[in-house]
Amino acid sequence: MEKTLVIIKPCALQRALTGEVIKRFEQKGLRLAGIKMMQLDDRILREHYAHLAERPFFQRIKDSMMITPVIVTCWEGKDAVKVVRAMTGSTNGRDAVPGTIRGDFSLSVQENIIHTSDSVETAAVELARFFSDDEIFAYNYQSLPFLYANDEI
Repeated sequence: MEKTLVIIKPCALQRALTGEVIKRFEQKGLRLAGIKMMQLDDRILREHYAHLAERPFFQRIKDSMMITPVIVTCWEGKDAVKVVRAMTGSTNGRDAVPGTIRGDFSLSVQENIIHTSDSVETAAVELARFFSDDEIFAYNYQSLPFLYANDEI
């Protein structure tokens, strides 16, 4: 099964949406494989958002992501990256379709509730950035036969 990273951002913590975000992924049928709270710092944000480091809005991103701790999570499931991205909605909350996490809870391009990995390759890099091997758990998920056809597992 595929794994992906979801970071629940400070804006979601401030608005008490953490449980709602986790609930949506659980209700979809994704398996929570790792979760922890951590305070992001300049080093990890420069690494994580290296592709944006030279952009004029990079300081705004860093400031926003360091206001409070974040919740980093690892979700697992068939096509997990694609499923999570579809559930998340457009980066700009004003453009996100109602029913998606951002469509229901965000009006901002920055304060948009969560970060999600954008590809299987990126997910592997990001998960390694935020989790050590012993923080990602494999366990018997009893619901699998009720979530997937037997040839999908």
